[in-house]
Amino acid sequence: MASDLETKAKEAFIDDHFELALDLYSQAIQLNPKNAELYADRAQANIKLNNLTEAVADANKAIELDPSMSKAYLRKATACMKLEEYQTAKAALETGATLAPGELRFSKLIKECEERIAEETDELPKQMLKEVTTNSVPAKEVEPVKDAPVPMAVVAPPKPIYRHEFYQKPEEVVVTVFAKGIPRECVKVDYGEQILSLSIEAPGKDAYHFQLRLFRKIIPEKCRYDVLSTKIEIRLAKAEPIHWASLEFSREVAVPQRVNVSSVSANQRPVYPSSKPKRVDWDKIEAQVKKEEKDEKLDGDAALNKFFRDIYQDADEDTRRAMQKSFVESNGTVLSTNWKEVGAKKVEGSPPDGMEVKKWEY
Repeated sequence: MASDLETKAKEAFIDDHFELALDLYSQAIQLNPKNAELYADRAQANIKLNNLTEAVADANKAIELDPSMSKAYLRKATACMKLEEYQTAKAALETGATLAPGELRFSKLIKECEERIAEETDELPKQMLKEVTTNSVPAKEVEPVKDAPVPMAVVAPPKPIYRHEFYQKPEEVVVTVFAKGIPRECVKVDYGEQILSLSIEAPGKDAYHFQLRLFRKIIPEKCRYDVLSTKIEIRLAKAEPIHWASLEFSREVAVPQRVNVSSVSANQRPVYPSSKPKRVDWDKIEAQVKKEEKDEKLDGDAALNKFFRDIYQDADEDTRRAMQKSFVESNGTVLSTNWKEVGAKKVEGSPPDGMEVKKWEY
């Protein structure tokens, strides 16, 4: 069954039906996940569809399953060059060239990578002196489209198995993937100049693949990761000490500002985005409300009522009982704080001058 799907995928690729080829290769991989050839061929389909980070991930998987497959290194290099990851591409090409000495494409692409790296090295100081970006593209004249195809319904991408977040320091970015109880041997992390690829294949759990083009370049040999009991922590060494506006690359984001490392305190805690709800300090809010009530300026009956309320709030048990008993028994005309006096007898009403207490009949 997997071989039939592979044959159909190759035919679709030859006919330039790259999306169909990609889907067929994916079905074949589900049936035969240890076939390096399928991953290398799916990488080529991803390259044609400009799914470059996915192509790198597929090529890495093919290399992992069969380190002697020269075309897997070629696929990885091709995708990395399109991502402007020339150092990573060159390393893959050099390895592939040792496996296929007669293949001229390797030497040709290695030379191209060396030229690109030289250009990049020459332009880097200029970029540091004047960080200006012009992302505007001249608008092209829109031509009417005849017989335009009916747009297909967009299906929302599936929710990822594991949540991730990141924070940063001047010299590194820390990516945290919240995956509990994953054995270290089930985790594989690959770094490119500007690519991060994470694969988790734990027994009894769905495979998890996370790859993206990073906001800026990193130093792969200085990157590392730790597998903890509740999470996987990946530390990416920045190639430049600049602030990342996001984790993933975007052409719409302007060139970031450089960070002055010396101005950042060593014990300053990093701030990072989180999907957790912000915690509200209700005790602090209650104390603030009480303070506002205490400082409130009142007049007339309101001020008198507040005065009695404050006395009652700060009084002991006997004083409170005296105030309650005297107020109730006198129909609100007497308020006493002396329990020894009030507790021994009934409190008679004492109306203001010119008024009399009247007993209502029900």
